Amino acid sequence: MTRIRARRKKRTPFQFVATCGAGLESLVQEEIRSFGGKEPVTTPGAVSWQAVSLESAYRACLWSRFASRILVELSSFEARDPEDLYREAAKIDWSKHFSGDATFAVSCTLVKAELTHSHYASLKTKDAIVDQFRKRTGQRPDVDVRQPGIRINLHVDGTAATLALDLSGESLHRRGYRASAGTAPLKESLAAAIAHLSGVRKNMDSDCCLLDPMCGSGTLLIEAAMIVGDSAPGLLRKKFGFIYWHHHNQKMWDGLVNEALAREDQLTEESWPIIIGYDADPGVVAGARKNILNAGLADRITVKQRQLARLQPPAAKGYMFTNPPYGERLSEKEAVKYLYRCLGRIFRAGFSGWQLGFFTSHPDLADMLRVSWQERYRLYNGPIKCRLLVTSGVEAQSPQPPHQWELAETNPELPAEDFSNRLRKNCQTLLPWAREKNITCFRVYDADLPDFNIAIDLYEQWIHVSEYAPSATVDAERARERFSQALAVIRHILSIPHSMLFIKSRQKQRDKKQYQKRAAADETMGKLYEVHEGECRFLVNFTDHVDTGLFLDHRKTRVMLGRIAQGRTFLNLFGYTGSATVHAAMGGATSTTTVDLSEKSLIRAQANLSLSGHGGPLHRFEVADCMTWLKKSRDRFGVIYVDPPTFANGRHKNLDFDVQQDHPELLRLALRHLSRDGILIFSTNTRTF
Repeated sequence: MTRIRARRKKRTPFQFVATCGAGLESLVQEEIRSFGGKEPVTTPGAVSWQAVSLESAYRACLWSRFASRILVELSSFEARDPEDLYREAAKIDWSKHFSGDATFAVSCTLVKAELTHSHYASLKTKDAIVDQFRKRTGQRPDVDVRQPGIRINLHVDGTAATLALDLSGESLHRRGYRASAGTAPLKESLAAAIAHLSGVRKNMDSDCCLLDPMCGSGTLLIEAAMIVGDSAPGLLRKKFGFIYWHHHNQKMWDGLVNEALAREDQLTEESWPIIIGYDADPGVVAGARKNILNAGLADRITVKQRQLARLQPPAAKGYMFTNPPYGERLSEKEAVKYLYRCLGRIFRAGFSGWQLGFFTSHPDLADMLRVSWQERYRLYNGPIKCRLLVTSGVEAQSPQPPHQWELAETNPELPAEDFSNRLRKNCQTLLPWAREKNITCFRVYDADLPDFNIAIDLYEQWIHVSEYAPSATVDAERARERFSQALAVIRHILSIPHSMLFIKSRQKQRDKKQYQKRAAADETMGKLYEVHEGECRFLVNFTDHVDTGLFLDHRKTRVMLGRIAQGRTFLNLFGYTGSATVHAAMGGATSTTTVDLSEKSLIRAQANLSLSGHGGPLHRFEVADCMTWLKKSRDRFGVIYVDPPTFANGRHKNLDFDVQQDHPELLRLALRHLSRDGILIFSTNTRTF
């Protein structure tokens, strides 16, 4: 008797789709291959593949670090109007996928579709599902748009529509550990991509370090640690979209979860690299620690409150990756630009052999780091176009030595012999003194001779010459001739090219006009040059204002403020460009507040602070009249610096200040804000005070 074998019915393969953020498609495709997906196909924002088993999709739900959702397609069809949607959705036997007592929701995305209203398209699809259940069973499933048991995804591109069931439920980037997100947080999937593209891998050497110097909520650090520890991102999630799906294979899922737990346990006893993060905001640091605790990584990741100025390499080699602040307003963007410069300077000087992954929404500002990038990746943080820039093996660069001035030989043919002799004598005395004291910005001549009524300031390799206004008794033509002679002498003695010499005319004002911009049409900070004062760095403007933004005669006061501000809160009244604030911050002030009526001045002050590596909420900038602010504020400070102008008036702000008349009230108000053991320093340039 011949046996006839029954043919097995060929199983219909599942069609899966993994959606992801723009720029992550190649990473997701690589993952799908590792999960067993055959010949995955990439399209913008998605990777699709076929499989006869659910295993590759389950692995994607459990293990994918870069995908947003894992979908299983149910039907594809043409949809030109809402009725097409209703008819085609009704053809699907929904009882094969979920029961009437499960909640569900329909989401819709339209791409250049003839359908114009995504909400209405979702509504028509929902109606088809509900009507089918009611007609067949008399039972109507409930809609829950917040936490549905089943999520149906409708995607329409032109007229090509696809209905799919979402196996992931909530987006896969929601790992479940983030209790505190901070401002502008990275999605976990994007953070994982940044860490991976920056060089983070599992089983990394224990003698290297993973470092985020501006860690925010700690997402980059956590995702990096999960990569190193071979930890499945889905293990922390409490719920997936396939739980209520009738085709769900619980036995297969449990096996994959147990496998993931075993892989994680294998590395529990292994030595890990140092993983450390810093942030300037103590509140953000506290939130990051909560997230790290929730992720079960408190014994692997260390986060501390620290300003960028204090950044040093915790190990001889490692990987630095960071998502620095973006800065949306003008003041924030200027601060961010110089924060980038500060980070680049610190990285070049102290992180030889390290690899840097720098994620930014301002790729035009990336040159501020002065680093050569080996890789550039286009990524998106939500709708924001960003770049991830990666460099490796940067050689340590010693700080550039200060400019050394050399005096030219005496030239008897030079004009203005008296002025030439005086300037040379001053330089012969002051240049050695400045080198000994490590002072790079100082005055070498200040109207020493009546006929040459000018001030000459050296700012490192630049010279700033200010011509005082001649008195009414001086012939204007004669004054111009003397000024021209003085410039010729300066260029010769100090061997300075024209491009390094800046010339200004100074006139007496009874208000703060000398601090105002000369070219009012230009609203930017103009061309700025970086100079040093000890460990502090400042931006000076040689062209747009009569003064540069750094008063050289206040240097000793600033140094003293830096010394006494250590461990104290600091208030800078009439703060202008914040030079005293920078010294206080670098000296160890626990927090600073800078008050000035000029928003433009405070933009420069914030940029100065960032350039020196300080920022965050511990450093406040208040655009306000100081007298008014003192009356309203209730804060107290350990050090208060009061440096008012001689006169100030504002026609549009009802401001009229005279230091001689108003300083008693100003000081009484300021003293109310002084702590019991505090110090108040008052400064004025008024010679008749």
